[in-house]
Formats: sequence, structure tokens, C-alpha cells
Amino acid sequence: MIMPVFDTAAIERAATADLVFDAVRESLIAHAHGRTTVPPPLHLQFPDADGDCHVKAGWVTGAPDFTVKIATGFYGNPAAGLPTNHGLVCVVSAQTGQVRAVLDDRGLLTAWRTAAAGALITHAMARPDATTLAVFGTGEQARLQVEWLARLRPITAILVHGRSQDRARALCEEFAARGQHARPASAEEAAGADMVVTTTPASAPVLESAHVRDGAHVTGIGTDMPHKNELPPALFGRAALIATDDHDQCLHHGDFGHAVRAGTVTADDDTPVGLLLEKPIERPDDAITVADLTGVGALDAAVASAVLRELTR
Repeated sequence: MIMPVFDTAAIERAATADLVFDAVRESLIAHAHGRTTVPPPLHLQFPDADGDCHVKAGWVTGAPDFTVKIATGFYGNPAAGLPTNHGLVCVVSAQTGQVRAVLDDRGLLTAWRTAAAGALITHAMARPDATTLAVFGTGEQARLQVEWLARLRPITAILVHGRSQDRARALCEEFAARGQHARPASAEEAAGADMVVTTTPASAPVLESAHVRDGAHVTGIGTDMPHKNELPPALFGRAALIATDDHDQCLHHGDFGHAVRAGTVTADDDTPVGLLLEKPIERPDDAITVADLTGVGALDAAVASAVLRELTR
């Protein structure tokens, strides 16, 4: 038997937005209720090349497959004309242990499940009337967070903050070409938006807690290794509600963990994001809410299995 290998073009055709949203939402809810198996991720760092690699595995209880995923981020690649992210997903039968397929997605499914998770939780936790969105970062995930959130709610203005003004302007031009109003912004101005999403590999906070307005929601996407840190501990202290995608991961290598170690909050001050997706949340209009997303292997499993079903129909 020849093991099938599906390329990025085939995967992109199969992985519709609805399919990814549904798989991510259902797996986050399952994870919140303990219906998943997710071992700690393996991390490799390549400081000379400004790169890192994550190996994540996951299984949703009762699903026919589990997955093992390799995802890389090499942050100097754009200067050489290469994409920042790459990777593949190995889909394995949970009944026989046989490898069913390799999804040679070059990091696409990781990017899309991250975008879907960020969009779902930002939409769930932000005020219903929140329409201005700021993104910290100018890479692929910054673009995707805007695109996927716009599928769930109207966005009237987009503020982009990045270390490179040229890249911030270029991303704003991409949004403008799609009919969205976007402009570069300072860190202080961006932190004052209704909704803030951080998508950087930063090792120190990219915004100040005092600049986040009452009533805002902030989602941290980029802190997925112990040395990374996007959100200041003080922000968690101001939050009326803190959500994490995986409690242990976020304590070990998320922004929530930095806040706990700083003494700003305690280790039991978080709520699983899946519970907030399961039923609407009540939030005072002036409350600050924060989500810390470190990436859960169960999401990779759910999305890859759903895509494989489409590919093998």
C-alpha cells in the first residue's frame, strides 16, 4: 500500500473556512471538557537562523485518527523571499496505528487553525459592538487574524503596528485592496482599539497595559515558547476575564504563565476558551478581557481529519 501524500493545492481546496471553523470550535470545546489527549509539545530553537520548530500531537476522544505535526517558523525568511512558516501533518489511524496520509501543507493548516481559533475567541469575548481591530505584527498571521475575524463580525477600521513601517504600510495596502479601511499606527494607538490581537515572536511585551482601554478585548497569539512574551503581566491584572486554550501550556510557556510568575494573577484565574465558545458570555461593557492562545494539538488533529475526509471522499 502506497501512503498518500496530499500537496498544498489539494489541501487548500478541501479546507473551506466553514470546515476549519467547525473543527476548531468543536475541538476547543472537547478540550475544555477533557475529551482530548494532548502531550506537551516538543520545542527546538535555532538562534543562529532566528528560527524555531514545534512538534505537536493530539487526539480528540473517539475520533478515528490522531495527528503528529511539525511546524516551523524562521523569521528571517521573508528577507530571502521565503515564507516564514512551513511544516506538515501526519494523520495516523487511532484504531491500527497505521499512517493514513501525510498532508504536505507547508504550514497552511497550522496558520488557518490558528487564525480560526483567534477569530472565534476574539469574537466570543469582545463587546458585541466592538468594530475597531488592531494587529501587532505584519506577517501572515496578522493578515489572517483580520481576514478570519471579518468573517464573523464587521470591522470598521484596522490599525497595524509593526517594527517595520514599510511592512506595516504594505499590509495596510493589502487590506485596502480588499475594501477594508486600514492604516499603520503606533503601539500606543493600536493598544487603544476595541479589539487587539498580537501575532509576533516577541520576547518582551509589545504593548503597555495602561494603553489598553476599558471595555477592550486582547488576544495573544504569538507566545508559544517559554522565551516569548507579547502581553504585559499587568494587563492580566486588569482583566475581568482571562481565557486560555490549554491551562498547562499557558502556564508553562504562555503570557498567562508570565503573569502568574510575576504575581499579577494566580494559576487558577483562567477559564478554558472552549467553555466560552460553548455558550455566550456575559461581560460588562467596561471590562477588559484577555485570551492567551498557545496552540493545541487537538485542533491540528480535528482539522487534519476533517480535511482528509474531504480529500478521500
